[in-house]
Amino acid sequence: MSKYVLSFLLLSHLLFSQSAADLARWKTQASHVEIVRDTYGVPHIYGKSDADAVFGLLYAQCEDDFSRVEMNYIEKLGRMSEVKGESQVANDLYIRLIIDAEEAKADYAKSPAWLKTLLQAYADGINYYLYKNPKVKPALLTHFEPWFPLLWTDGSIGAISTGDVQAEEAAKFYQIRSSVAFTQVKAHGPDEKLTGSNGFAVGPTLSKSGHSLLYINPHVTFYFRPEVHMNSEAGMNVYGAVTWGQFFIYQGFNPYGGWMHTSSEVDVADLYSETTRTNGTGYQYQVDGRWLDIKEKQISLRVKGESNPRTVKAFYTHRGAVMASRDGRWISVRSFNRSLKSLEQSWLRTKTKGLADYTKVMEMRANTSNNTVYADNQGNIAYWHGNYVPKRDALKDWSLVQDGSTSMNDWKGLHELKEIVQVVNPETAWIQNCNSTPFTVSGTSSPKRADYPVYMAPDGENFRDKNAVRLFSRAQRMDLNGLIALGYDRNLAAFEVLLPALIRDFDARPVEALRPLVDSLRHWDYHVSNLSVAQTLAVRWGLKILPKIPKPLTFGGQSDPVQNFMNYAASHPATETVEALQAVYADLMRDFGRWNVSWGDMNRFQRLSNTAIFDDAKPSIPIPFTSSAWGQLPSYTSRPFQGSKKWYGVNGNSFVCAVEFGSKVKAYSLLAGGQQGDPTSPHFFDQSQDYADGKFKEVLFYKADVLKHVEKRYKLN
Repeated sequence: MSKYVLSFLLLSHLLFSQSAADLARWKTQASHVEIVRDTYGVPHIYGKSDADAVFGLLYAQCEDDFSRVEMNYIEKLGRMSEVKGESQVANDLYIRLIIDAEEAKADYAKSPAWLKTLLQAYADGINYYLYKNPKVKPALLTHFEPWFPLLWTDGSIGAISTGDVQAEEAAKFYQIRSSVAFTQVKAHGPDEKLTGSNGFAVGPTLSKSGHSLLYINPHVTFYFRPEVHMNSEAGMNVYGAVTWGQFFIYQGFNPYGGWMHTSSEVDVADLYSETTRTNGTGYQYQVDGRWLDIKEKQISLRVKGESNPRTVKAFYTHRGAVMASRDGRWISVRSFNRSLKSLEQSWLRTKTKGLADYTKVMEMRANTSNNTVYADNQGNIAYWHGNYVPKRDALKDWSLVQDGSTSMNDWKGLHELKEIVQVVNPETAWIQNCNSTPFTVSGTSSPKRADYPVYMAPDGENFRDKNAVRLFSRAQRMDLNGLIALGYDRNLAAFEVLLPALIRDFDARPVEALRPLVDSLRHWDYHVSNLSVAQTLAVRWGLKILPKIPKPLTFGGQSDPVQNFMNYAASHPATETVEALQAVYADLMRDFGRWNVSWGDMNRFQRLSNTAIFDDAKPSIPIPFTSSAWGQLPSYTSRPFQGSKKWYGVNGNSFVCAVEFGSKVKAYSLLAGGQQGDPTSPHFFDQSQDYADGKFKEVLFYKADVLKHVEKRYKLN
């Protein structure tokens, strides 16, 4: 027997043995896991250990929507162009510049034993699902590795931050051709950048029961997060929303307390203009008069339909990747888009047992993209504006590109947790954040802007924030139903500012054909309703006006939407508002043959497939809500698709939950559409009418209650 044949046989035996060992491990762990599906299809996972619960969680996620689990990791691996072709090349390069798989592998190697166990369970749960379901054909990833979660250590939909550098700018710098010029630009309407999430907390003195209340209301792309429940005999009992493919519950609660995250404008990424030169063998950049070598890394991008990969030589300073060129200068980016500590923090907060415990986890300061609204069963409520906040010169405008030739502009470590903007147990007994300034978070008990550097809170005020402050400032003692009612307030406060300007302009120069439209708007109460014609006119008119409203830069970032809208209403071209209404009239006549279209006739909820495909001829449900850009607390961002005349929702209220922390947890939840991604599943769209009505279901948090509502109960082995 030749040495080559012997080597082949030994290798084959090794691979077979490894596979057999994997299978034995999977089956052993599967025997420790039970999943109970309730009558809404929500998976309640029970395991002996926390790792068993993770194994079961990922298996259940794959059952519900394997394609979303896979696609999230294809994206974070920077391999989307292998599946979707050239249009994704710029995005893949963008990801690969700031998220390094080799660094993730290195972090896995040095992870503490407890985390390695969870990461292995994550990979095993997915791989066991693929083994048990051979008919499932992955788009690309046939095997999942335990280091994958270290590519994506934060569950936020907007977890990546690179200042204002976009994918197309990085592609241009590195001369990557792409068939799509602006791959990073979403196809949603102009109002989406003004939407976000809401988090509310109510203290004991404002609660009817004397217990703390928490309201969890992320506004994200529909079906971005499912509803899950994880339990283990090691003491885990946590319920909430998990981002597809992650092993920690991102927004949720346990028996002791709960947490809601909203996205923040806290500055966690800065740009540096570098002074560079060539030295014959490579590039250098100057810092404090010294020339330092620019590091180089080869990035290989495979593209569907191309036999050879595209190779990019990427450049890095000590600050991070070089991602653009402006005014002839290379721009490097300092950021913190993934880390081992961030993943540890994401898991450990789900195990906290009160405010002191939660604060200790927050002391890790590795959460870059989130504000946190918190409540617990000891009557505490709290808010932190960001968490990971680098120290810098407080007098500089860090929204601008900084001079990279001096180390004076480098970060000087991190602010201590006690130094960031926060409020704990405010006298007003309420907390609200709607992706807005923290200086209105608790009314008269809010922190003071003058006490903090601008870069800690450049966020402006928006109309959701104003609406929430108005509602809480006059609120009486409330229970969960009262909190839900507040969270579903139907007022569109932005039009209270904008529409009077239109009416004044019309009255000054009437256009008789538009008089019925203006009269409808004149008598509108600014509240949403399926029957409202004025709402249709206002929203369609607002979308035409929105791009015309200046968004001037201020120290720290863009000025706030409320001030921008007020400035526009006070000073704008005299005929612009009426001309926009004329365009709305023409659009409605073209699409519907009449101008008086009720909102519910146009604004619909439909789910025909697991992708964004809509059809006016197919059944759909009227939805009274609209984008939260207009100040409404519940969000429903919709738009026409593929030539449709009706508008269909794509973003907004997704998983919504109201929780009371007494001696036992009491909670109600709502999920957009349904739990599962298979169109043939009874839970594909079974919550749609409840979603349209704002009708919440009872959360089954204790096993005795879960077992009273069993649809399916099964072991995984």
